[in-house]
Amino acid sequence: MFPELKSDNLPEKEKSIESKMESNKKELESLLKHSPLSFANFLKPYQTIQTVLSDLSTELSHIHSVKNSEESQAIYTRVIPKLTEYYTDLGQNESIYNAFLEIQKSDKSLNKEQKKVLENEIRDFRLSGVGLAQDKKNKLKDLRIRHSELTNRFSQNVLNATNSFEMILSEEDVKGMPKGELVSAKTEDGKYKFTLQFPSYIAYMTYGPNREKRKELYKAYSTRAPENGKILEEILQIKKEEASLLGFKNYAELSLTTKVADTPEQVLDFLRNLAEKAKPIAEKELKALKDFAKTQGATEIESSDLTFYSEQLKKLTFDYEEEKYRPYLEKESVTKGTFQFLESLLGIQFKEVNTPVWHSSVLCYDLVIEKEVRARLYLDLEARKDKKGGAWMHNWKPHFIDEKGKEILPVAFVIGNFPAATKDHPSLLKPNDVVTLFHELGHALHHLLSRVGEAFVSGVNGVEWDAVEFPSQFLENFAYEPKVLTLFAKHYQTGETIPQSFIDVMVNAKNFQSAMGVVRQLEFAIFDMLIHLESPDEAGVQKVLEQVRDEVSVMRPPAFNRFQNSFSHIFAGGYAAGYYSYKWAELLSANAYYSFVDKGVFDLKLAEHFRKTVLEKGGSENAMSLFRDFYGKDPEIEALLRLNGIAA
Repeated sequence: MFPELKSDNLPEKEKSIESKMESNKKELESLLKHSPLSFANFLKPYQTIQTVLSDLSTELSHIHSVKNSEESQAIYTRVIPKLTEYYTDLGQNESIYNAFLEIQKSDKSLNKEQKKVLENEIRDFRLSGVGLAQDKKNKLKDLRIRHSELTNRFSQNVLNATNSFEMILSEEDVKGMPKGELVSAKTEDGKYKFTLQFPSYIAYMTYGPNREKRKELYKAYSTRAPENGKILEEILQIKKEEASLLGFKNYAELSLTTKVADTPEQVLDFLRNLAEKAKPIAEKELKALKDFAKTQGATEIESSDLTFYSEQLKKLTFDYEEEKYRPYLEKESVTKGTFQFLESLLGIQFKEVNTPVWHSSVLCYDLVIEKEVRARLYLDLEARKDKKGGAWMHNWKPHFIDEKGKEILPVAFVIGNFPAATKDHPSLLKPNDVVTLFHELGHALHHLLSRVGEAFVSGVNGVEWDAVEFPSQFLENFAYEPKVLTLFAKHYQTGETIPQSFIDVMVNAKNFQSAMGVVRQLEFAIFDMLIHLESPDEAGVQKVLEQVRDEVSVMRPPAFNRFQNSFSHIFAGGYAAGYYSYKWAELLSANAYYSFVDKGVFDLKLAEHFRKTVLEKGGSENAMSLFRDFYGKDPEIEALLRLNGIAA
């Protein structure tokens, strides 16, 4: 029913991708000979052959991300330009474009999903430069190949810089740190190692007692990959040229053609309106933190102190200690309990299966609805040195019905970087890790629950970028719901359910310094939009960042901070001129979330309505239309403010 994912023999994967690109070109020539052209004889098989190629390239990029090696780096570096050239040539193929136009005009049998596929393809072909003169097509192709090379280098530079740093500390430098963090950091010779891998980095920034060592770690983290300064400068110039070739004033306008938001100005107005409400509260939160730090002997507070003093103030204000929760959040227990929650919320089940995986800690599950296997999910949640940092969902295969009437079932990967289990100690999560798990599972469910018959608009395929975070943010909100926590928060040694008093404290502390968190995200989002409007050089990027910080930030980082050099979301991911999507989608998710909470969380009728109007529809309709189908009206900003504990 499902193919096996083999992580070895990367050269074979490279050959398969190259072979599939060549066979696709020949098959396209054959498909174009049909007369008259129709969705059934052209676009159905066209989607299938492109999806198979996408599946093959996803396998390679996935293994490159979770089992990184010199071999994977070399092969990935060779394959990416070839894939970019293939897709650029494809998107500029006049014959295919004319076939789409002919089918749109003459095929009267199209259903709503098929019309959406055609609309998207025609739009994307235009964005690929299909109508350009040949010299401009060639220029666009060269730009995109160069861009793919640069984004790969950017990402690899961040990974290499992250892996190259380690800080060895003595017993004195870790005095008073939580036991769980010390277990993860302890070396064989009895010392303690901290790295720039996020679980290790944030552990010392939160609990590390030596201020000078925190400064050292912070500086190493915020100055990673300085060579990326020139790379991001070239990336911005490439995007500017690309936009100009396609008739746009700037890349921001080009980016928004595939999103719900209409103009950069609309996005900036939304972000600045939110900043206006959040910044005064964030300033009060920072003052309270500074006042507290003074009572602890700090005459001034620096960026490297924020997490440390925030944790102490949170503990004092709410009697909240993150470490107290970790024994109740053992990775395996959380996973099983989360599946139990999803069964109660959405009526879906997860059944563990035995299949080849790329690491011994990886788990695999079939997703079952009404006794029918509908999808497959892989979970890879523990940090490793050969694994890219962060957390993400990677969709491998979409749900669709092929040209022969065969149903193809979807498959997805959910990847995290939680503390790794050891021989003597399990993987114990923090509350924020649980939020991350819920978030990525929300993406996975959006992909895996699809009932769409067309591959190109099934699951997360075809979903507008500023709405793709809607289901993930919707689900993550439940990680703090008391009714949900009691399902999976069990002590890993005693099996005791988390005490109600612990839950009360965690819920009360949820929005601690939330306004500071909001303005931080707004800083990223406004910065992203502005640099894609202006396309400045490396120095200009820093200048824009400083201006944005003047406008919305409350805590200025030190002059050496170059966070943009590791801002992979926009320079090596899909979020260029789209980072605002997190807040835009959060607006939708907040409204949807409170519709459940206000009905007591577990409401099967509402859950079925959400599943059928949003999750099962994938990208087959405009995201705002699907939201309105579920909610009955446009989203309201009051729900977003309520979610963040900010008064309207």
